[in-house]
Amino acid sequence: MRTIVFVIAVFAAALFIGTGSAWYVIDHGTPLTTERIGPWASWTTEGNPIADPYTKAHLARSGRLPLTSTAARYFVARTDSDGYALSASCEYAIAGPSINARWWSLAVYNDQGFVIDNPSQRYSFNSDELLRHADGTYRVNLSKNARPENWLPSGDDPDRNLVVMLRIYSPRVTDATGTGQVLPDRLPKIERKSCD
Repeated sequence: MRTIVFVIAVFAAALFIGTGSAWYVIDHGTPLTTERIGPWASWTTEGNPIADPYTKAHLARSGRLPLTSTAARYFVARTDSDGYALSASCEYAIAGPSINARWWSLAVYNDQGFVIDNPSQRYSFNSDELLRHADGTYRVNLSKNARPENWLPSGDDPDRNLVVMLRIYSPRVTDATGTGQVLPDRLPKIERKSCD
C-alpha cells in the first residue's frame, strides 16, 4: 500500500512539474527561443518554418498569425522597465527614439490578448501618426485618463493587467539569416509614473 501511495505521489509531482514547466516555457519562452531586452520579449523564430515546438505552441495559444522574423519583429512587454507588472491602476510613459524600420506600431491589450474597450476607440499608435518631439523621440502616455501628446487608454478596470505589443515591419538592419534586428537602445522604455 505504501508503495502505491509513493508511486501515485511521484506521478502527480512529475505531472505537475512537467505541465507547469511546459506552460511557463510556452508562455514566457527560454533564452533559446526568445530575445529579452529590458521589459520586451521577442520570439526570434515566430512565423518561420524552422520555428521550434515551443514557439509554435506559443503562437497557437496566442492565436496570432505573424509574418516571419525576416519581414517583421514583434516585441511584447508585460512589465515596466523596473520589472513590475503592467496594471490598469497605474499610469505609464512609454518613450523612445525613432526605430529604424519602414513602419511600426505600439498597441495595448488586456492580459487575455483583447483590445481594451474605450470611448475614444484608441487602441494603438503607429509611426506615421505619432506626435514626436523635435529630436525625433516620442512619448506615449498609457493611463485611464486622457493625457497630452499621445494617449493610449488603459480602461476603467483597476484590476486589469496590461500587455503592450510593439510591431516592427521591415527592420532596416538584418543579420546573416535575414532576421530583422532592432538595437536595444531603440526599444522604448516603460516608466511607471503613478498608481491609484
